[in-house]
Amino acid sequence: MTTRLPTYFVSHGGGPWPWLKKEFGSAYDQLEASLVAIPRQLTLRPKAVLVVTSHWEAPRFMVSSSPAPGMIYDYGGFPPHTYQVRYPAPGDPQLAARVAGLLNEAGHPAALDAERGFDHGTFSMLYPVYPEADMPVVQLSLRRDLDPLAHIEAGRALAPLRDEGVLIIGSGLSFHNLRQFGASGRKASHGFDGWLNRTLLELAPEERTAALLRWEEAPSARAAHPREEHLLPLMVALGAAQQERAENVYHEDAFFGSLAVSSFRFGEV
Repeated sequence: MTTRLPTYFVSHGGGPWPWLKKEFGSAYDQLEASLVAIPRQLTLRPKAVLVVTSHWEAPRFMVSSSPAPGMIYDYGGFPPHTYQVRYPAPGDPQLAARVAGLLNEAGHPAALDAERGFDHGTFSMLYPVYPEADMPVVQLSLRRDLDPLAHIEAGRALAPLRDEGVLIIGSGLSFHNLRQFGASGRKASHGFDGWLNRTLLELAPEERTAALLRWEEAPSARAAHPREEHLLPLMVALGAAQQERAENVYHEDAFFGSLAVSSFRFGEV
């Protein structure tokens, strides 16, 4: 039995979707099932989760360090009850300090933020995974320059956490063009998703990393990600398991009727 946890990149869906079952019907059923399955895939229960969230950017890497994070309702136009949602998971100041320390030691300046609450890239995604909200959670921001190499290197620096009981989850979307979130996005999402799956699942580790560094050369890259903040959490998750096998753990060809979307796991379980 391995004591090294895998890492994940998950497509986290839109807004507060777990609290909108009536409105969305079955649209999120497959994504929800893939998230519910994560604890069953692990050989041990994590001590904590580190979420690399696409909804937090800063000039340098920032780490949430509150022992009791609040909520950030970073979405608009949803029913009133979705602005009262609570995900009362505890924070973990000790882990936050460890994360910042690893990044700083690796030459990637990082600091603690004791005020940062959970954004929907964290709480909407984690609710199906740990609905009891009893798992300590720390968030890591993206670096605002969105440099893919810096985020892969950050993941590499954070790899020791996997042997310390910390589950690293990059939370984004494999397709994130909100202006084409429907039939108009079919071609771009399928083209980019096909490239992403081939790159992650078929290439040798060195080739895989090199391809991700040149992700803008992929088919429909900028149509799939006009701005790449929802792709960058993948770089951190990959960097923390850079030499290890990838597996697709969620895929749909007709998400919201048209879109191809995926999530991935890196490392053995």
